[in-house]
Amino acid sequence: MLITSVDNKKIKDYVSLKTSKGRKEKGLFLVEGSHLCEEAEKSGLLQELLVLDKMKLEFDTNKEIIYVTENVMKKISNLTNIPMVIGVCKIKENKKIEGNHILLLDNIQDPGNIGTIIRSAKAFNVDTIVLSDDSVDIYNDKVLRSTQGMLFHSNIIYDNLTNVINKLKKENYLILGTDVNNGTDVRDIKVDKYALIMGNEGHGVRKEIKEICDKNLYIKMNNSCESLNVAVATSILLYELNRSNHE
Repeated sequence: MLITSVDNKKIKDYVSLKTSKGRKEKGLFLVEGSHLCEEAEKSGLLQELLVLDKMKLEFDTNKEIIYVTENVMKKISNLTNIPMVIGVCKIKENKKIEGNHILLLDNIQDPGNIGTIIRSAKAFNVDTIVLSDDSVDIYNDKVLRSTQGMLFHSNIIYDNLTNVINKLKKENYLILGTDVNNGTDVRDIKVDKYALIMGNEGHGVRKEIKEICDKNLYIKMNNSCESLNVAVATSILLYELNRSNHE
């Protein structure tokens, strides 16, 4: 099948997936480029493919392929340079929290930060990421690109963090916050079952969540730097927690 018109109903449906509202209504999202499409295929979330006319896929798939003209691809894509392929993927069902290493993200808003955090969480053996309901949409195209496909291989859910923390406490997870003044050096802690909470770029973790943490951590650094970007700080903390579990 070759679609040549941007007014085609299928194309209009795909364009609607560029918005959070459209993604939620249809339960679908888009990924751009061969790498992300291939990762989506491996994860079982890929539903169909939109391929630029006369181009050949770089990976094998049994999914439906719809060929489109350059003009149509430009209409669907978020990129300046249009991709050869766009994948239409199914949004994951809201899974349950699993594993002993949990990362809780409170109102993180920057897509690049979320993408970096997801990659680091995968690298350092986080089992589940829980985002507060007011955090950025992980199916935002900027988030998807910055995760480099790791989103497809991670257990990520949205939920009310206060409720989640209270449940985790009952299951004997150590709830870890951060505090540069009254925290414990992360290098000095060893814990097998934890939930680490990281907060909003400008305001940090909200007060009511801070108050129910069991222990606070800090990253030792020189006095010339007051704070770190949340994605950098999260990556360092996860690295140290993972290292302590493998010594």
